[in-house]
Amino acid sequence: MIELHSRAFWRATLALCLGSFMIFSNVYVTQPLLPMLAQDFGVSPLAAGWTFTVTTLTLGLSLLLYGPLSDALGRRKIMLLTMAGTTLVTVLLAFTHDYLTLLLLRAVQGFLLGGLPAIAIAYMGDEFSKRAVAVAVGLYISGNSLGGISGRLIGGFVSDAFGWNAAFVVMAGLSVVCLACFALMLPASQHFSAKPLRPRSMLADLLGHLRNPALVLAYVIGGLNFFIFVNQYSYVTFVLAGEPYHLSASFLGMLFLTYLTGTFGSAISGRVALRISQPLCMALGIAILMCGSLLTLLPGLAAIIVGLFVNSFGFFFAHSSASSWVSHNAQRAKASASSLYLLFYYLGASSGGFYLHPFWEWAGWSGVVLGSLLILSITFSCALLLARRQRQVLAAALA
Repeated sequence: MIELHSRAFWRATLALCLGSFMIFSNVYVTQPLLPMLAQDFGVSPLAAGWTFTVTTLTLGLSLLLYGPLSDALGRRKIMLLTMAGTTLVTVLLAFTHDYLTLLLLRAVQGFLLGGLPAIAIAYMGDEFSKRAVAVAVGLYISGNSLGGISGRLIGGFVSDAFGWNAAFVVMAGLSVVCLACFALMLPASQHFSAKPLRPRSMLADLLGHLRNPALVLAYVIGGLNFFIFVNQYSYVTFVLAGEPYHLSASFLGMLFLTYLTGTFGSAISGRVALRISQPLCMALGIAILMCGSLLTLLPGLAAIIVGLFVNSFGFFFAHSSASSWVSHNAQRAKASASSLYLLFYYLGASSGGFYLHPFWEWAGWSGVVLGSLLILSITFSCALLLARRQRQVLAAALA
């Protein structure tokens, strides 16, 4: 097994972080472009948001395939093939001028983007020791947040200077570099045990995970937290593009530098979980996310930015803890368990905009915050329930 702080640990973790960076740069590249796309194509804010929503939707659905497929065929090969396909579609997006074609390609891209997220944590579960997994997952998710930041910065700055098509040209070049590094650095699997590809067995594994209350609570926490967090950013771009701020796409892209606190939150979550339980880490992260949302209601641009910094730290701290919890508590078919978590996660991302839209229409940003707090109170309660269940299990084991 790959032990914490060994040379193999850093090599494998860096490779997975680079892969994660590439994936999430591609996912989020259109988010600062939403006001620009709405204007260029003459569509509503909700319709423009589909360039992001359709990608997360197909990404989430693809996870039902990639997780079980990797349990049968192996992890590394599928990650490489889907990353290569993602790069090709990014090239095609650079030469697209029709909105329907743009949405179709983003849907295909989302399906390919699911390959690495569905499998990466399962690869760690196979190859890393238990202590190494807790730390590696936090670092890997920090790669998610760095990728999200970079994709949005590229989308904002490049599109302001050269148009939104050019943003995909830059993303294609970045994807080629990340793919090459990933292929060279990621060690071949040494502890993977293949299972025959049996659809009935795959379905049984998925249903088995859904019958595990501890896993289901983690799925709900991850899905509903992302349901709120990522769609807050979609609506706040319209707040800051309008009166009285009038921020350009470049400045809207810079807004996502607030994800840097999420990078830090993810990186330290594994170490904090060595001291307190992961369910309590989830609850702590959610409480911080709620406080950050309230801060954005204070008047002025600075308050919004500070609130988003706090939000990002809390969300990624909770997300990293929930992801690691799933990996630790799945008794079998770990890739399938992780895939279900990410299915809930990305279905949350793709549907949260529809939930928040009536709040936006009713009361603008204040309505979005109210709608957010209603859902976050549910996930906070789920985290406390999960902590209680864990204490009961430990007490029963010691009795």
